[in-house]
This record gives sequence, structure tokens and C-alpha cells, in this order.
Amino acid sequence: MIAVTILGNNSALPAHGRHPTSQVVQTSEHFFLVDCGEGTQLQMSNFKIKRSRIDHIFISHLHGDHYFGLIGLITSYGLQSRQNDLHIYSPEGLEQIIRLQLPSSHAMLPFNIHFHVLNKEETLFEDNHLRVSCFAVNHKIECYGFLFEEKHNPRKLDPEKVKLYKVPYSFYDELHRGKDYVTKEGKVIPNADLTIAAEPGKKYAYCADTAYYEPICKAIQEADLIYHETTYRRGEEERAALRYHSTTTQAATIALKANVKKLLIGHFSSRYEDVSVLQKEASEVFENCEAAVEGTCYIV
Repeated sequence: MIAVTILGNNSALPAHGRHPTSQVVQTSEHFFLVDCGEGTQLQMSNFKIKRSRIDHIFISHLHGDHYFGLIGLITSYGLQSRQNDLHIYSPEGLEQIIRLQLPSSHAMLPFNIHFHVLNKEETLFEDNHLRVSCFAVNHKIECYGFLFEEKHNPRKLDPEKVKLYKVPYSFYDELHRGKDYVTKEGKVIPNADLTIAAEPGKKYAYCADTAYYEPICKAIQEADLIYHETTYRRGEEERAALRYHSTTTQAATIALKANVKKLLIGHFSSRYEDVSVLQKEASEVFENCEAAVEGTCYIV
């Protein structure tokens, strides 16, 4: 299970009750923070996010609306006597900024921070259930998107077939891993006759701030859900290109070319009070599209 809670869906300026970019990606084992714009802590409180469970923070790039909330969150962790290590992933420069701010404010941290520099496409986090990797996008400064992939689930046992062939309980783990069963008489029972294929793992892609950039389609291909910025409406392609952002129809075209299942749009310009018009435009190109709503949890 992957769930995405939107904390901030606006672009640089807080406006119309919307906040700069931030979201929490949750699995059964972990909470991950993706970007940390101004107001992130308040939004966590508003939407009952257990910030203490966040051990990994992914910062896409060093424009302030994507990380200005980070130093506040870090110092709050110190005030709350956090003990767990904190891992922060970002392009070069963030560690120097944070290391300058902490002593200047006399902040005392009872936990360790591990900074990881993003400078290439690679796996950032991996356990038995999930893989998190980054991919380059096309923004004014170095910027990365993030892909969350559930690993393939083990095969499920077919209770009737397992009972029919008298497979001992001690062999169940081997069946889950795909191994065939050999009876006492030496007969090989194919694993496919004893198990049921589980559903493939889910994929969620956070595409960060980017101009229209088809190379990302390879990284996000056939994702179950992607979040793609739509800073501007259709017809403002020139403005979007100048600022290395995307329009509604450009985001929808990426979703279409990548053959994803669902598109979530966000990073709205403060010039738009009503974002339903952006959703309508994007939906005309890619039908399964929603405008991200702060506080809403999207199940992938």
C-alpha cells in the first residue's frame, strides 16, 4: 500500500488558502516527506501526520518554496527530543545551509542528520518491500523527481491445492518464493499449481518542478499515480518555458505518453483562485486526472 497526503499544492507564494509544495508518502512500514515548503509543520498538525515517524526527507531542489520549512521542522524535532537518525536527500548545497542555520540559532539536536547529495539518477532507499529512486527533470536549477515502487508481492497460497497435495507448513515460505514442491514419492508439483500470483506492486511518481520534458516518461512509465506540476493554464506555454514550468495540457501529455493510470496535478500559480479550470483543461487530454487537494490522502 502506498498513500500520498498533500500538505501543500501551490507554487512559490502561499495564496487562496493553499501552501507551498509538500507531501507525505506513506507505506505500511514508513512515512516519507517529499519537499518541505513554508507551512509544512502546521499542515502536519492540521492533518494529524505523525511527524515522528518520518525518517527520510526528499528535497527535489533548492528553490525556497520546496525547503524553507525544513529548518523549522528540524529544530522542532530537537525540542521534542527526537532520537532517531534523520536522512535528508537533496542536490548539493542544502547541508551547508542547514549547518549554518543550526549554530546561529543555538539549536541542540539529540539526533544525527545524514545528508545525501543527489547528483545522478539512482536508488536512494530500499528495503524488502519498497524502493525509492530519483530521476532528473528539466528545471531552472538542478532538480529531481522521486519514484516510489513496491516490490513484487510474494505469491499467495491456494488453500485447496496446498491441502490436496499435503504440503507441510514448513514449506509454505518456499512456495511464497516460487519454489516447486516435491512429494515424498518424488513427484514435482509446479509452484503455479499451488499458488496464486499476487498483484504487482504499486508505483507512485513525484515529478517535481519541471518544464515539459519527455525523457521522464521512461522513469515513470506505467505508474499507478503521478504528481505533475501544472503551474500554468493552456496557452501560456511561452511563460511556462521561460520559467521551466509546465501547463495543464503539457502535464496531461506526459501522463498520456507514459501510459500512467492516474494524474494528480499541483504546484498551482497563485494567479488562479479556482483550480477546477486547470483540472478541466488537463482532463481533456488525460481523462483520469484530479487537482490535488490539501489534506486529501490519495491511495495509489
